[in-house]
Amino acid sequence: MGFQNQAIIMVDIVNYMIFQRFLLIFVLSALFLLPFSTVKALEEGLRPAPEIATGVQATQVATGTQMMVVTAHPEATKAAYAMLDKGGNAIDAAIAAQLVLGLVEPLSSGLGGGAFALYFDVKSKKIISFDGRETAPQDAGEYLFIDQDGKPMKFFDAALGGRAVGVPGVPRLLETMHARDGALPWAVLFEPAIELSQKGFTVTPRLSKMLSEGAAKFRHDVKTKLYFFPDSVNPLEAGDTRNNLFYAQTLKNLADHGADSFYKGQMAEDIVSKVRGAVHNPGSLSVEDMAAYQVKIRNPVCGSYRGYQICSMAEPSSGGLTLLQILKLLERFDLAALGEDNPKSWHIIAEASRLAFADRNKYMADGDFVKTPAEVLLENRYIQERTYLISVDTPFQSVYAGVPSAMLEQVEQGSDIEIRPPSTTHISIVDAAGNIVSMTSSIESAFGSHLMVNGFLLNSELTDFSFQPFDKEGNPIANRVEGGKRPRSSVTPTIVFDPDGQPFMVIGSAGGSRIIGFVLQRIIAAIDWGLPIDESLEMPNILHRGEKLEVETSAMDLAEPLMEIGHAVLVGDMNSGLTAIQFVNGQIIGAADPRREGMAMGR
Repeated sequence: MGFQNQAIIMVDIVNYMIFQRFLLIFVLSALFLLPFSTVKALEEGLRPAPEIATGVQATQVATGTQMMVVTAHPEATKAAYAMLDKGGNAIDAAIAAQLVLGLVEPLSSGLGGGAFALYFDVKSKKIISFDGRETAPQDAGEYLFIDQDGKPMKFFDAALGGRAVGVPGVPRLLETMHARDGALPWAVLFEPAIELSQKGFTVTPRLSKMLSEGAAKFRHDVKTKLYFFPDSVNPLEAGDTRNNLFYAQTLKNLADHGADSFYKGQMAEDIVSKVRGAVHNPGSLSVEDMAAYQVKIRNPVCGSYRGYQICSMAEPSSGGLTLLQILKLLERFDLAALGEDNPKSWHIIAEASRLAFADRNKYMADGDFVKTPAEVLLENRYIQERTYLISVDTPFQSVYAGVPSAMLEQVEQGSDIEIRPPSTTHISIVDAAGNIVSMTSSIESAFGSHLMVNGFLLNSELTDFSFQPFDKEGNPIANRVEGGKRPRSSVTPTIVFDPDGQPFMVIGSAGGSRIIGFVLQRIIAAIDWGLPIDESLEMPNILHRGEKLEVETSAMDLAEPLMEIGHAVLVGDMNSGLTAIQFVNGQIIGAADPRREGMAMGR
């Protein structure tokens, strides 16, 4: 063969290789242009993400030596900081922040929702966890979300209206926290939210965009529609001022008469009437359900990772157990040596996450109703059995829940493969004495049930139950609907202590079942890779919840090698909502997720 022919062939080969690479880049780029919610919507059996991505801004960072507040909205951060300035503690600040968030960020949390909070009491050196999760009405049965054809309802068919409304937990949670450890008078904590409700707050771009994108879902309730669409057609726009006099009155009642004024009497009757009288999808909530609600004080779930002590929420949140199990599965791997830019690191993290999510989906639920394995899933023998299933070179073909040798005999069976990420918000606070609050609050999907009563939105949290009561083998699913039961959550409010027992990090996020991966990634970034908290929040989100490896658009350089390893990869935007505080050499550093509108303030 002549030199000229060889040269022509070589040029053809090079052109073909260039074409192949161009084609791959084109396909990946097409995926990157899709919002993550759109990509997920294409997957059969998975609901669209509840909150669209609303852009990325510069990471907001603050530094102090005495105290720090980080929330998802500047007005909430200011309110919390004002309480600390008055001599209040972390609990006082968290309450003030939540009350303001219910006004300025109504799509994510509020009085009509629920929350989980961790509190580190610096004097006793103990962590207390508060479970303010919503509960199902007593009349809610296991077939609540099965339609007339015997099939699970579509998500928004179930979520909109009264069917999915659980008894709200936030008012009683705030009162319980304050009664136990608050410092300022209860009524003082309401002042910033009442004032802002009366004079009006400035609508943010995120709220305006969420209203515009979800306009069709507001057609079932006139009060909700007119609050967010004042002319009944156009949504509130960024920069508009919106007051809420009904919310101000509700806050005044709570400030003057406590949480009983919410769970009994006229307020409870108004909520019940709204739920049972919903034009679309009426629910079964009763005044008896409201009056019976209780906050649960639970032991946090704690475990070690490379000498650090990590504490988070126990069940009915799956966040703490799943987070700790993943970390324990990772301990035998040298992630520090591999580094954050190595696809092998993310492959190993993904495989550990897949194993933990298989256990989560099968076993975790409300421990007051279902006998779950709980911390048996963290026992060393079981972790060793599971971690050596992980290959550093190839992904699992399929993943199943394990069966620990110490498993309790009466564990409920079944799995809930449909993962429904709710709309949430997270608050991270350290006060001048060193007390810490890590609190995650939610009304489930964006704007919850879309039912508004007395100035606040009601949750749609019952959709966090499994829609199917039984698995394919006929076994009862642990997270099935039952009257009075609390649906499984994924919130992961977390406090991390260094090997000397000193506070190292306070962290949590919004984002549904992705919360676990969001928090996990930043703990690994801090402990294994030594990244400052602001840099770790800016990292592209990469996580696995058991079905596909999910990669944020800005990590496109990792998508191709992860596919070459053998992973099925989904690429797109992710609307995480991390707030975090890190303690470094006598300084307290607070940072808010650049994907949202949060703010840190410190001194």
